[in-house]
Amino acid sequence: MRVIWIVAALLLALSPAWAQSPKAAVFDFELADTSLEGEKSGPQSDEQARLRSISDQLRKGLAESGRFDVLDLAPVRAEAHNANLQACGGCDVQFAQRLGADLAITGVVHKVSTLILNMTIFVRNARTGRLITAANADFRGNTDESWARTTSFLLRNRLLAPDYGVPK
Repeated sequence: MRVIWIVAALLLALSPAWAQSPKAAVFDFELADTSLEGEKSGPQSDEQARLRSISDQLRKGLAESGRFDVLDLAPVRAEAHNANLQACGGCDVQFAQRLGADLAITGVVHKVSTLILNMTIFVRNARTGRLITAANADFRGNTDESWARTTSFLLRNRLLAPDYGVPK
């Protein structure tokens, strides 16, 4: 009888439901505007608001899934905000390491034109810097709704989908 209890305890301890969720540093999305529309007026305030909104949406969705422990970025927020995380040579991983994260998650919205946009979310191992997965979707229309729906799609059908490559 004692052996059964020991085996049951080991199975529970090794069960994924009881395993600790990976700590994720989810950085704010960035905008890569190659549309030439921004040349005249610079970054649009509505696009900056959308970047903040989808960043919060992604953090909230990952945390609510129960599969990730989303970390507070406060200790590195100012540095990360001033860095181009897609072109800084791994500074996202360095920031994530300083936070004690297992994963560094960044995102970029590429604006080709007002009509054509693309969103990519990158998940990197914060210990090695190695890319674990990238989730990508094209979308149409530069609106709050299109950005939110694309974030929701990538979250639900890529990052949280079984066997997509993101640690569970």
